[in-house]
Parts: sequence; structure tokens; C-alpha cells
Amino acid sequence: MRIQPRLSGRAFTLLEVMIASGIFFMASFGILALVSQNLRNARFLQRPPIDAGMVAAQFAATNRFPEGHRDGDFDEAELLKDYSWSAETYEAGTNGLMAADMVLSRRGLHDPADKLSIIIFDPNYRSGPVGPPRLR
Repeated sequence: MRIQPRLSGRAFTLLEVMIASGIFFMASFGILALVSQNLRNARFLQRPPIDAGMVAAQFAATNRFPEGHRDGDFDEAELLKDYSWSAETYEAGTNGLMAADMVLSRRGLHDPADKLSIIIFDPNYRSGPVGPPRLR
């Protein structure tokens, strides 16, 4: 009767298989996290990133800020055609400081999309010493 030699040198041990499986799963989850982040970024790029800062830029395009209510929309941009804005301007201090409270709204929604308050300088606006302010 012949005794056959053991073949233990040709197979993987349980420890080697566990280490290889751990490395495989860490690499797999790393790749899945990267794909998930790239899909989220792609979804973000599809929506127009609009905030009240765009309203402030359009509102402050001129150097005159009359007191009262103003409103407008973004007709020239196709992706922003559903948005409109309104601004209430009032005197915030002396020497031509004006405050503007801006609200960005999306048509069809009750709540505003964004709000912003800014203080701007109008060199043409002067308060009178007594009585209502006057434009120069």
C-alpha cells in the first residue's frame, strides 16, 4: 500500500482566502462610493444652480436704487424662465446707504426659493436734513 503525499502546499489556506476577500470588498466599496458621488454630481449639474445672489447681481446692475418695490424675471435664460424675483429697497442709513430685501420665487410654488438682504451704496441718493429723502 502506497501513501500519497499531502497536497496542502497547493491550496489556499482559510486565512489567505479571508484576506483576499477583505481586499476585494474594500476595493469594491471604494469603487461604488466613487460611482455614487459622480452620479450625484451629474444630477447637480443638470439643475440650474440659482440663488438670491443672481437676483442681487441683476438688481444691482445699475448704480441707482430707488426706494420702493421692484420685481423682474430671468426671461433671457432658458433654464431660469420659471423663476422671478422681487426686491424692496429702503434707506438703511445716511450718506446714500440703501438696504434691499430680495426674494427669489419659482412659479407654481408658494414658498420662496431663496431670500437675501444686502446693503448697497447709491451715490445719487441723499437724505434731506428734515422731511422725506430727496433724489439729487
